[in-house]
Formats: sequence, C-alpha cells, structure tokens
Amino acid sequence: MFKALVVEKNEDGKTNATVQELSMDRLPEGDVTVAVEYSTLNYKDGLCIGPGGGLVRNYPHVPGIDFAGTVEASDDPRYKAGDKVVLTGWRVGEAYWGGYAQKARVKADWLVPLPDGLTTRQAMAVGTAGFTAMLAVMALEDHGIKDGPVLVTGAAGGVGSVATAILANLGYEVAGVTGRPETAGYLRSLGATRVVAREEINETVKRPLEAEIWGGCVDAVGGDMLARVLGQMKYGASVAAVGLAGGAALSATVIPFLLRGVNLLGIDSVMQPYDNRLRAWARIAQDLPMDKLEAMIKPATLSDLPALGRDILKGQIQGRVVVDVNG
Repeated sequence: MFKALVVEKNEDGKTNATVQELSMDRLPEGDVTVAVEYSTLNYKDGLCIGPGGGLVRNYPHVPGIDFAGTVEASDDPRYKAGDKVVLTGWRVGEAYWGGYAQKARVKADWLVPLPDGLTTRQAMAVGTAGFTAMLAVMALEDHGIKDGPVLVTGAAGGVGSVATAILANLGYEVAGVTGRPETAGYLRSLGATRVVAREEINETVKRPLEAEIWGGCVDAVGGDMLARVLGQMKYGASVAAVGLAGGAALSATVIPFLLRGVNLLGIDSVMQPYDNRLRAWARIAQDLPMDKLEAMIKPATLSDLPALGRDILKGQIQGRVVVDVNG
C-alpha cells in the first residue's frame, strides 16, 4: 500500500482531490517502479489537481508532472534497484499517473539519472520550472546574449526565480519583472539588480519599436507583455518564450524581427530529447547556486496540495514548492 493524492470527478463534472491509500496493483503499466521521495508544484499541476484544464484524460487520476526518487524495480537494463532518478514532462501527471504518490511506475525512456551533486529534494526544487528555465538560458546562449540587462518576466514565479538565479550566477545583469512589489527583496536576493513593476511593461504600444534596452529575455508571461518586450530588444537579441500566464494571444508586428533581427525562441520542456535533458541537468548542477535554490523552497506535503494548487492558479506562489510525499 502507498499514499497518493487522488483526483476524482463526479457525475456533475466537479473534481475533488484527497489523499488515499492505494494498492500496488493500481499503478499503471511501465518498465520502472520508483519509490518517490519528492515532487513539486507547477501551474499544470494546479490545473490537474483542480478542474483539469483539458489535460487529464481519465479519472481517478494521480497528478504530479515531476518526481525524484529511488528505483525499486526495473525491467530495463538502463536502471537497477537503488538508482536515483528524476522525471519531468512526457505528459506524466496529465495523461499518465504522476508524482503525487509514494510510488510511481513509468517508462524507462522518461527517466534521467539524478545528476551528480544534486539530492532528490534539490532536483524537485528545480523541477519542470527550473528545467525549463535552464533550457531557456541555454537557448539564449546558443543564439548569443547581447550586452545589456537580461529581462526575466514573471520573475518571482518558479521559472523566473530559477532563471534569475542562474543568469545572475553566470554574471549577467538581470532585470526581474513582477506584479507583486513585496517580492522585490526576494528577487534581489536571487541576484536581480533591477526590479521592474509589471505595469511599466504590461501593455502594448502603437510603436512597433522602442529604445533598445534588453540583451536577452526569458518570458514566462506572454500576451501583451511579450509583444511590448519584442520592441525593446537590442539588435540580434533573443526572447525565450516559456509561458502564457498573461494570455496566449500575441498583439505584435513582424517589425522587430525584420528590422532588428530579434529572435523569438519557443521553449518546450515536455518532449525534450534525452541528450538535451542530460545537458540541461548537468548545467543546473553546475550553474544554479544551491544557496539561492534553498531560498526559493516552500516545503509541503501531499495533504497541502489541494490548497496550493488553487493558489498557483491565482499567481500566489513564490519560488518553488517542494512536496515531501512521505511527510
């Protein structure tokens, strides 16, 4: 038997999430059985714990798009009992049972070894949000970060917090955008040298180009803010788009791309190839300061998740929630 957060849907289409005891035969088919130690909380998790957001196919369902733990049994030669592993993406926690449980059974292809130098708790302080942040930084580097500050929108959130800490550690001047003035001290503690109020940059303007300000950008917001930022990028600079908290529509023109050679880079963390996953996790272990990571952590247990899921959908979570599934 093991504990899991189980989401059920009634005949009226309403969902309810509770911690339940399940037998091992309830686990789905897979190559590797993992004793989960930690998971984390992302925006998608908030959807899957609550209304589903169209992500969950079947109920009852166990959410949790990330987990880290120890292999208990494996039918795949790449993993053996006792190996430490991490999982992010592959629609686990959405279409497949995920990490909000003390046990998980998944395909071996979805796992990566826990990077040297990281604990399972630290790996889940990183989670999909931090993994996505690292992919975004790598994409900016691959296209060349220009002189000048690097902008991070949604900077106090999960992706933004990790991106801010990594970029600052790499020596870049970081400007963090936030709609919560009370997070300014937190962002500066992560290495941001400038805090930009959301209202300063959260609306489109009639001019397709403004003064060249930003040498790069990790954008977790999208919508009008992304449209505005595109017109402020330096010549040849890039924006790594990782989210759409501000909306999926983009009210922009092609002028920044044509006249300034701006690059808009889409970042997907769900279906990333194995080799790039290993590259990103190795960079995380190398370039993310662990003291900064620790400062982001909000500890939680399975029973805390229904309330936290509602909070993250309202934009009320700062930093990284780390879920001790055995707590």
